Amino acid sequence: MYQNDALKVLTGEVRLSYVNVITPRASQQGGEPKYSVTLLIPKSDYATKADIDSAIQAAMQEAVGKVWGGVRPPQPRIPIWDGDGVRQSGVPFGEECKGHWVITASTKMKPQVVGMDNINAELAPSDIYSGMYGRVTIRFFGYSNSGNKGVGCGLGNIMKTRDGEPLAGNASAASDFATVGNAIVQPQNTAAPAYQQPAAAPAYQQTAAPAPNYQQAAAPAPVYQQPTAPAYQAQQQTGEINPFTGLPF
Repeated sequence: MYQNDALKVLTGEVRLSYVNVITPRASQQGGEPKYSVTLLIPKSDYATKADIDSAIQAAMQEAVGKVWGGVRPPQPRIPIWDGDGVRQSGVPFGEECKGHWVITASTKMKPQVVGMDNINAELAPSDIYSGMYGRVTIRFFGYSNSGNKGVGCGLGNIMKTRDGEPLAGNASAASDFATVGNAIVQPQNTAAPAYQQPAAAPAYQQTAAPAPNYQQAAAPAPVYQQPTAPAYQAQQQTGEINPFTGLPF
Protein backbone atom coordinates (compact mmCIF):
# COMPACT_ATOMS: atom_id res chain seq x y z
CA MET A 1 0.00 0.00 0.00
CA TYR A 2 1.22 3.48 -0.87
CA GLN A 3 -0.47 6.79 -0.09
CA ASN A 4 -3.41 4.93 1.46
CA ASP A 5 -4.11 3.13 -1.82
CA ALA A 6 -4.14 -0.66 -1.42
CA LEU A 7 -3.56 -1.12 -5.15
CA LYS A 8 -0.57 1.24 -5.42
CA VAL A 9 3.11 0.45 -4.77
CA LEU A 10 6.27 2.55 -4.61
CA THR A 11 9.13 0.20 -5.40
CA GLY A 12 12.55 0.21 -3.87
CA GLU A 13 15.46 0.77 -6.25
CA VAL A 14 14.92 -1.30 -9.40
CA ARG A 15 16.65 -1.52 -12.71
CA LEU A 16 14.68 -0.38 -15.75
CA SER A 17 14.59 -2.38 -18.96
CA TYR A 18 12.70 -1.91 -22.23
CA VAL A 19 12.20 1.73 -21.33
CA ASN A 20 9.56 3.27 -23.57
CA VAL A 21 8.43 6.42 -21.82
CA ILE A 22 9.21 9.11 -24.41
CA THR A 23 6.94 8.03 -27.27
CA PRO A 24 4.01 5.60 -26.99
CA ARG A 25 4.26 2.36 -28.95
CA ALA A 26 1.88 -0.47 -29.69
CA SER A 27 2.96 -3.86 -28.37
CA GLN A 28 1.57 -5.50 -31.49
CA GLN A 29 0.46 -4.34 -34.91
CA GLY A 30 -2.91 -2.65 -34.72
CA GLY A 31 -2.73 -2.36 -30.92
CA GLU A 32 -3.21 0.77 -28.88
CA PRO A 33 0.04 2.78 -28.41
CA LYS A 34 1.16 2.92 -24.76
CA TYR A 35 4.10 3.99 -22.61
CA SER A 36 5.78 1.11 -20.83
CA VAL A 37 8.78 -0.09 -18.87
CA THR A 38 9.96 -3.42 -17.48
CA LEU A 39 11.11 -3.42 -13.85
CA LEU A 40 13.86 -5.74 -12.61
CA ILE A 41 13.27 -6.05 -8.87
CA PRO A 42 16.12 -7.65 -6.87
CA LYS A 43 14.96 -10.78 -5.08
CA SER A 44 16.74 -9.45 -2.02
CA ASP A 45 14.19 -6.59 -1.85
CA TYR A 46 11.64 -8.49 0.24
CA ALA A 47 9.70 -5.35 1.16
CA THR A 48 8.90 -4.40 -2.43
CA LYS A 49 7.95 -7.98 -3.30
CA ALA A 50 5.61 -8.15 -0.28
CA ASP A 51 3.95 -4.84 -1.25
CA ILE A 52 3.41 -6.11 -4.80
CA ASP A 53 1.89 -9.39 -3.63
CA SER A 54 -0.45 -7.51 -1.31
CA ALA A 55 -1.53 -5.08 -4.06
CA ILE A 56 -2.21 -7.97 -6.46
CA GLN A 57 -4.47 -9.65 -3.93
CA ALA A 58 -6.31 -6.37 -3.36
CA ALA A 59 -6.79 -5.94 -7.11
CA MET A 60 -8.25 -9.46 -7.36
CA GLN A 61 -10.73 -8.78 -4.56
CA GLU A 62 -11.84 -5.58 -6.26
CA ALA A 63 -12.11 -7.29 -9.68
CA VAL A 64 -14.42 -10.01 -8.32
CA GLY A 65 -17.15 -7.45 -7.72
CA LYS A 66 -16.37 -4.96 -10.52
CA VAL A 67 -14.90 -6.98 -13.39
CA TRP A 68 -15.33 -10.74 -12.97
CA GLY A 69 -19.02 -10.85 -12.23
CA GLY A 70 -18.70 -11.99 -8.64
CA VAL A 71 -16.60 -15.07 -9.44
CA ARG A 72 -12.88 -15.27 -8.93
CA PRO A 73 -11.11 -17.19 -11.74
CA PRO A 74 -9.39 -20.39 -10.58
CA GLN A 75 -6.06 -19.29 -12.07
CA PRO A 76 -6.06 -15.56 -12.81
CA ARG A 77 -3.02 -14.25 -14.65
CA ILE A 78 -0.64 -12.11 -12.65
CA PRO A 79 1.98 -9.73 -14.12
CA ILE A 80 5.07 -10.73 -12.12
CA TRP A 81 7.63 -13.30 -13.35
CA ASP A 82 10.68 -15.07 -12.02
CA GLY A 83 13.73 -13.79 -13.91
CA ASP A 84 15.54 -17.08 -13.25
CA GLY A 85 12.80 -18.95 -15.09
CA VAL A 86 11.21 -18.54 -18.52
CA ARG A 87 8.91 -16.05 -20.14
CA GLN A 88 5.28 -16.77 -20.90
CA SER A 89 6.43 -17.79 -24.39
CA GLY A 90 8.76 -20.40 -22.86
CA VAL A 91 11.92 -18.50 -23.80
CA PRO A 92 14.38 -17.91 -20.93
CA PHE A 93 14.77 -14.38 -19.62
CA GLY A 94 17.91 -12.43 -20.47
CA GLU A 95 21.03 -12.51 -18.31
CA GLU A 96 20.16 -9.12 -16.80
CA CYS A 97 17.01 -10.67 -15.29
CA LYS A 98 18.83 -13.30 -13.25
CA GLY A 99 18.26 -12.85 -9.52
CA HIS A 100 15.28 -10.52 -10.10
CA TRP A 101 11.53 -10.46 -10.21
CA VAL A 102 10.33 -9.13 -13.57
CA ILE A 103 7.23 -7.04 -14.07
CA THR A 104 6.09 -4.84 -16.97
CA ALA A 105 3.97 -1.75 -16.35
CA SER A 106 2.22 0.37 -18.98
CA THR A 107 -0.05 3.39 -19.28
CA LYS A 108 -1.85 5.47 -21.87
CA MET A 109 -0.77 8.69 -20.14
CA LYS A 110 2.80 9.89 -20.49
CA PRO A 111 4.63 9.28 -17.19
CA GLN A 112 6.92 11.85 -15.62
CA VAL A 113 10.59 10.92 -15.22
CA VAL A 114 12.48 13.00 -12.67
CA GLY A 115 15.82 12.89 -10.87
CA MET A 116 16.52 12.57 -7.16
CA ASP A 117 18.09 16.01 -7.06
CA ASN A 118 15.02 17.76 -8.44
CA ILE A 119 11.67 15.97 -8.45
CA ASN A 120 9.95 19.06 -9.86
CA ALA A 121 11.73 18.94 -13.22
CA GLU A 122 11.58 16.17 -15.78
CA LEU A 123 14.77 14.66 -17.13
CA ALA A 124 15.95 15.18 -20.67
CA PRO A 125 15.24 12.25 -22.98
CA SER A 126 19.00 11.62 -23.31
CA ASP A 127 19.14 10.85 -19.55
CA ILE A 128 16.44 8.18 -19.80
CA TYR A 129 17.48 4.75 -21.05
CA SER A 130 17.24 1.02 -20.48
CA GLY A 131 19.71 0.02 -17.80
CA MET A 132 19.38 2.98 -15.47
CA TYR A 133 18.14 2.59 -11.89
CA GLY A 134 15.17 4.22 -10.24
CA ARG A 135 12.10 3.98 -8.06
CA VAL A 136 8.72 3.62 -9.70
CA THR A 137 5.08 3.98 -8.71
CA ILE A 138 2.83 1.24 -10.07
CA ARG A 139 -0.85 0.40 -9.59
CA PHE A 140 -2.58 -2.95 -10.09
CA PHE A 141 -6.03 -3.60 -11.55
CA GLY A 142 -8.21 -6.54 -12.56
CA TYR A 143 -9.18 -7.13 -16.19
CA SER A 144 -11.28 -9.43 -18.36
CA ASN A 145 -10.39 -9.39 -22.03
CA SER A 146 -11.39 -11.90 -24.72
CA GLY A 147 -11.89 -14.60 -22.11
CA ASN A 148 -8.61 -13.83 -20.34
CA LYS A 149 -8.93 -12.77 -16.72
CA GLY A 150 -6.17 -11.55 -14.49
CA VAL A 151 -4.38 -8.60 -12.92
CA GLY A 152 -2.52 -5.93 -14.88
CA CYS A 153 0.07 -3.40 -13.79
CA GLY A 154 -0.31 0.29 -14.55
CA LEU A 155 2.70 2.60 -14.74
CA GLY A 156 2.76 5.76 -12.61
CA ASN A 157 5.91 7.90 -12.51
CA ILE A 158 9.65 7.27 -12.35
CA MET A 159 12.39 8.77 -10.20
CA LYS A 160 15.86 8.02 -11.53
CA THR A 161 18.29 7.17 -8.74
CA ARG A 162 21.52 6.49 -10.66
CA ASP A 163 23.01 5.53 -13.98
CA GLY A 164 23.67 1.96 -15.04
CA GLU A 165 25.18 0.07 -17.92
CA PRO A 166 22.83 0.51 -20.89
CA LEU A 167 20.84 -2.57 -21.83
CA ALA A 168 20.04 -1.48 -25.37
CA GLY A 169 23.35 -2.70 -26.80
CA ASN A 170 24.86 0.79 -27.03
CA ALA A 171 27.92 1.32 -24.87
CA SER A 172 28.35 4.60 -23.01
CA ALA A 173 30.94 7.14 -24.14
CA ALA A 174 32.74 6.70 -20.81
CA SER A 175 33.22 2.99 -21.43
CA ASP A 176 34.21 3.50 -25.06
CA PHE A 177 36.98 6.00 -24.27
CA ALA A 178 38.09 4.88 -20.80
CA THR A 179 41.53 3.77 -22.00
CA VAL A 180 42.14 6.66 -24.38
CA GLY A 181 42.82 9.39 -21.84
CA ASN A 182 44.07 12.67 -23.23
CA ALA A 183 46.22 11.15 -25.93
CA ILE A 184 45.78 12.77 -29.28
CA VAL A 185 45.92 10.38 -32.14
CA GLN A 186 46.98 11.84 -35.42
CA PRO A 187 44.51 11.03 -38.14
CA GLN A 188 45.61 8.46 -40.62
CA ASN A 189 44.86 8.79 -44.24
CA THR A 190 42.78 5.75 -44.87
CA ALA A 191 41.14 7.09 -47.97
CA ALA A 192 41.20 4.77 -50.87
CA PRO A 193 43.85 5.71 -53.40
CA ALA A 194 42.58 7.99 -56.07
CA TYR A 195 42.51 5.97 -59.19
CA GLN A 196 43.92 7.84 -62.11
CA GLN A 197 42.61 7.10 -65.47
CA PRO A 198 45.24 5.11 -67.36
CA ALA A 199 47.17 7.25 -69.72
CA ALA A 200 45.79 7.04 -73.17
CA ALA A 201 47.66 4.70 -75.38
CA PRO A 202 50.11 6.64 -77.48
CA ALA A 203 48.71 7.46 -80.84
CA TYR A 204 50.83 5.46 -83.17
CA GLN A 205 51.59 7.46 -86.22
CA GLN A 206 52.33 5.58 -89.32
CA THR A 207 55.96 6.09 -90.09
CA ALA A 208 56.15 7.88 -93.33
CA ALA A 209 57.95 5.78 -95.81
CA PRO A 210 61.04 7.55 -96.93
CA ALA A 211 60.38 9.36 -100.11
CA PRO A 212 61.75 7.28 -102.90
CA ASN A 213 64.94 8.75 -104.16
CA TYR A 214 63.85 9.05 -107.64
CA GLN A 215 66.82 9.69 -109.83
CA GLN A 216 65.95 11.08 -113.14
CA ALA A 217 67.11 8.63 -115.61
CA ALA A 218 69.63 10.22 -117.84
CA ALA A 219 67.98 10.84 -121.10
CA PRO A 220 69.75 8.90 -123.73
CA ALA A 221 71.99 11.09 -125.75
CA PRO A 222 70.16 11.95 -128.87
CA VAL A 223 71.51 10.21 -131.84
CA TYR A 224 71.95 12.89 -134.24
CA GLN A 225 71.70 11.64 -137.69
CA GLN A 226 73.21 13.69 -140.41
CA PRO A 227 70.30 14.87 -142.43
CA THR A 228 70.01 13.31 -145.66
CA ALA A 229 71.08 15.65 -148.31
CA PRO A 230 68.34 16.78 -150.59
CA ALA A 231 67.88 14.74 -153.60
CA TYR A 232 69.04 17.37 -155.87
CA GLN A 233 72.32 17.62 -154.00
CA ALA A 234 72.84 13.92 -154.24
CA GLN A 235 72.24 14.06 -157.85
CA GLN A 236 74.78 16.79 -158.12
CA GLN A 237 77.27 14.69 -156.33
CA THR A 238 76.64 11.83 -158.60
CA GLY A 239 76.98 14.01 -161.62
CA GLU A 240 73.77 12.92 -163.26
CA ILE A 241 72.21 15.22 -165.90
CA ASN A 242 68.54 16.01 -166.24
CA PRO A 243 67.58 14.63 -169.56
CA PHE A 244 64.86 17.19 -170.12
CA THR A 245 66.89 20.28 -169.43
CA GLY A 246 70.26 19.04 -170.18
CA LEU A 247 71.45 20.49 -167.01
CA PRO A 248 72.90 18.57 -164.05
CA PHE A 249 70.51 17.72 -161.27
